[in-house]
Amino acid sequence: MTTVEETRWLTAGEQDAWIGVMGLVLRLPGLLDHQLQRDAGMGMFDYVVLSSLSMSDGRMLRMSALADLVHGSLSRLSNVVKRLEQQQLVRREPDPVDGRFTVAILTDAGWDKVVASAPGHVDAVRHLVLGPLTAAQVRQLAEIGRRINAQLVAGLPSETACAPEKSFAECCESGD
Repeated sequence: MTTVEETRWLTAGEQDAWIGVMGLVLRLPGLLDHQLQRDAGMGMFDYVVLSSLSMSDGRMLRMSALADLVHGSLSRLSNVVKRLEQQQLVRREPDPVDGRFTVAILTDAGWDKVVASAPGHVDAVRHLVLGPLTAAQVRQLAEIGRRINAQLVAGLPSETACAPEKSFAECCESGD
């Protein structure tokens, strides 16, 4: 574990960047969720599931692939898909290629829900995220998002507990 004396403290510029990221992480999901609840009667995670299915080949994905795509656990996704099934927006079937897997399939009603919900969501994204930026900043944001997401995927420690004497970065690097 890193001690106070060993800590590489953030520079003023790094601290400004971190405070900006924290503002996004803490504020943006709630605002987007509120818009979708108000306009479409569903939360952000539900919308991302439906939207991801709408953009996939055949409007279907294996549940495990969908969980990865929407950055959710398989158990959370299963609960959401169950609720979406009850609303007849999604159905589950054995994978036609390999029956050991289950696929989630967007129904016609699910497609209609995404199509009806997308304009309000896109408007909110433009207003809250893209509107304040120049075209060059949007390209930079895309690159920054790719880099940070790649680090998040590559740098995750395993499910097992990391030894307390290791720093978070050491746990990530060693795979503990």
